[in-house]
Amino acid sequence: MSGATTTPETVVDVAIVGGGLVGASLALALEPTGLRVALIEGVAPDAAVQPSFDDRTTALGNGTRRVFEALGVWSAIAPAAAPIRHIHVSDAGRYGFARLEAAEHGIEAFGYVVTNRVLGAALQQRLASLPALELRRPARCTAVTLGSDAVRLETMPAAPPLQARLVVAADGANSLVRSAAGLPADVEDYQQVAVVAHVAAARAAAGIAYERFTPDGPFAVLPLHDGHYGVVWTLAPQAAEQVMAMPDAKYLAALQQAFGWRIGRFERVGQRSAYPLKLTRASVVTAPRVALIGNAAQALHPVAGQGFNLGLRDAATLAEVLAERLRAQPELDVGSDAVLAEFAARRASDRDGVTKLTDGLVKLFGDSRPGVPLLRDLGLLLFDLSPTAKQAMSRLSWGFAGKTPRLARGLALPART
Repeated sequence: MSGATTTPETVVDVAIVGGGLVGASLALALEPTGLRVALIEGVAPDAAVQPSFDDRTTALGNGTRRVFEALGVWSAIAPAAAPIRHIHVSDAGRYGFARLEAAEHGIEAFGYVVTNRVLGAALQQRLASLPALELRRPARCTAVTLGSDAVRLETMPAAPPLQARLVVAADGANSLVRSAAGLPADVEDYQQVAVVAHVAAARAAAGIAYERFTPDGPFAVLPLHDGHYGVVWTLAPQAAEQVMAMPDAKYLAALQQAFGWRIGRFERVGQRSAYPLKLTRASVVTAPRVALIGNAAQALHPVAGQGFNLGLRDAATLAEVLAERLRAQPELDVGSDAVLAEFAARRASDRDGVTKLTDGLVKLFGDSRPGVPLLRDLGLLLFDLSPTAKQAMSRLSWGFAGKTPRLARGLALPART
């Protein structure tokens, strides 16, 4: 390590900065490896401002369900998970549409809709069962000093600095660790804001997810386990500001006009939240002794609900690489260049494919140049008629390309010998 210090340090193998959904999942996934792990999270899990564990909904793919089963948390999540058995996609105000039925592809559901708060509670309960975990929460990482043999992390409130062979950045799109490692990230502002709310309608949710593309952005209405719906209404920033300021009755009327009457009258709405939408993508996902996962590596538009699933596969793959190498080499340097290169290579095709898919969908359905809407609608109709295309789309639930992580196949990681 560079720089001498007289301050006592806590030495770990892996330090995870960011204890949200992806970071917490990685901490659980590393349990069989026997590695000394530290997890740093700036916000208490039960805090009202905890951004990872709020009432936003997340669509979990089947691969993600398998990961959670392997980590021992799915049983706590399942009662509050609403299966997506049917998907209806349409081009608002036009004739293009497509329908997908899970049963036609021999699967129970395309995925499951769960609130982040439920996911967070299940993960935190499991984390509490790991006595060897160095859990710093709430604590904020204030300094990252990179060295040739280890990385030194300082946290607040004051605690002994951490020394780690490998630091994993799971600290979001504005990652401190990514910046400290000198890894650049491209940021594209979509000039869209997602207005998110839970609503009740006259017709209870019954496993159907609606994805409607409008000139302002995608509009998703997702089933919840209690029969209500999770609404993600993408709007231009000024329109989103106006919608956020509406009283409930006016919001429900505007929602009705935008979505229509397919599920009957919208009757009640809970608290609304607004989230600006950007694509943030690190050019590479590793630096010496540093790995990026989740939103620190790529923060995507919520269209098609792929962001969290992609980030969880980052965590599952990193845990798998470490577990496999440790089994063959118990004294492995977990932050070595070889380990990081293998992680980056395994993630490249899935990461690139999903990022391009979501970005492409946003831009395709926002393109109003003459002739483009017509071609778009023809494409949707052809997709609706193609079993092969639908089968390929259903497989996206396990990943876009490349090797599916063991955890996403429901297989346990090899224990350290």
